[in-house]
Amino acid sequence: MSRTKMCRTKMCGILFLTFAGMSFAVEVQDRGRWPGAPYPPSGLIQAVEWSPADTVIRQADGSDNWPITWADDDHLYTAYGDGWGFVPKVDKKLSLGFAKVTGGPEDFTAVNIRTESGERQGDGHRGPKASGMLFVDGVLTMLVRNTGNSQLAWSEDYARTWRWSDWKFETSFGVPTFLNFGKDYAGARDDYVYVYSNDHDSAYEAGDRMVMARVPKVRIREQDAYEFFRELDGQGRPLWTRDIRDRGAVFVHPGRCYRSGISYNAGLKRYLWCQILPESTDSRGPRFQGGFGIYEAPEPWGPWRTVFFTETWDMGPGETSSLPPKWMSDDGRTCHLVFSGNDRFSVRKLTFRIR
Repeated sequence: MSRTKMCRTKMCGILFLTFAGMSFAVEVQDRGRWPGAPYPPSGLIQAVEWSPADTVIRQADGSDNWPITWADDDHLYTAYGDGWGFVPKVDKKLSLGFAKVTGGPEDFTAVNIRTESGERQGDGHRGPKASGMLFVDGVLTMLVRNTGNSQLAWSEDYARTWRWSDWKFETSFGVPTFLNFGKDYAGARDDYVYVYSNDHDSAYEAGDRMVMARVPKVRIREQDAYEFFRELDGQGRPLWTRDIRDRGAVFVHPGRCYRSGISYNAGLKRYLWCQILPESTDSRGPRFQGGFGIYEAPEPWGPWRTVFFTETWDMGPGETSSLPPKWMSDDGRTCHLVFSGNDRFSVRKLTFRIR
């Protein structure tokens, strides 16, 4: 039985919900705002206004993934999979390649970064691919999937050379990603780094829940320094375990927990988690058709509320997506979604309407 419990009581037009011992209220009229969403509507963000479809900026045709992070040199660093990167493209198709993105969301330029120690080849599940990127204390760190299950690598020279851990996540954490804060991890809530994944050994299978780990940022390369989220106590405080077998759910959506990207919005003081739905009516997958959700919470472990949810977006949401903190306005209300829609590096502006 899940340690996360949900109970509901209706009083005076208000729906009271309890999530792992924490109670919060939602107006009854809000229940139908996001049909099919796993969590109630946000009490802070009333709506999401997307820029028109024809304003989406797309580059790097034929390349996907695109986890992204904000470095101390004020540039964004990202990784692509199953492609050739930005123009001028690399000569051979890579399962793992790298790029630097300079400028703002509407006028950026991007260049590929070549690295013998970081690049990998192999299509689909046969090739290692980046699922998380994080720049902290002058070091670019990467989580790589399809390595049975996933593995850590890091670069101290902006993705030009890489070192790889001699250990792996061999239980769960099939497609892990980092929680991103500001430039070089500025504005982090504490001295930990947080990792999220579907609770599955594979990056190609959806789980019933998401799981979470944390590690002191100065010990990120040490396997025995990781702790795993177990549950919330009666006061909503997280409880952690060193034993991965005792991991609990930090987010629940049966059969639909898949690939994701998460970042902190300092202007709104909220954690924003983008999660792709695994289903698609297109044989090429969610890159070309499908749905996704954006969820917010005041803490890295919840309680989660739905900001946006759709079974069928007006374009392919990609196989991964995230909201880079560098491209958020100071008040947090304007952001830009980076996603792999149409098998490209795609950027779409969105505006949050606050209650």
